[in-house]
Amino acid sequence: MITDPIADYLTRLRNAVMAKHRVVEIPSSNLKKDITKILFDKGYILSYKFEEDDKQGVIKIALKYHPESKVPAIRSIQRVSKPGLRKYVGTDEIPRVLNGLGIAILSTSKGVITDKEARTLKVGGEVICYVH
Repeated sequence: MITDPIADYLTRLRNAVMAKHRVVEIPSSNLKKDITKILFDKGYILSYKFEEDDKQGVIKIALKYHPESKVPAIRSIQRVSKPGLRKYVGTDEIPRVLNGLGIAILSTSKGVITDKEARTLKVGGEVICYVH
């Protein structure tokens, strides 16, 4: 049993990038699907596919690398809010990752969104992770 499925999701992505894999398979959930959509929209992954099976389903993610230098698009991905210590921020406290070069993914009342979207919508929430 996994106590923190989001940390497991991020660790699988991080390990696949470090091992230079093309595709990584991750057990599915609605929150993980939302995070995957954000990573795709912001250009951190090449593509994704949600596959349903008898149990919970699988997310297949194609990782993105630079064509010549083989540098991964995801340089760093880290969990912020953990089950033992949740990290909530208000509208005026939303973090900037690498002074705007990275993204922070937040779970808000408007759904799972990036830090820039949260600032424009003027909502705070739980900081899930930082990506750059």
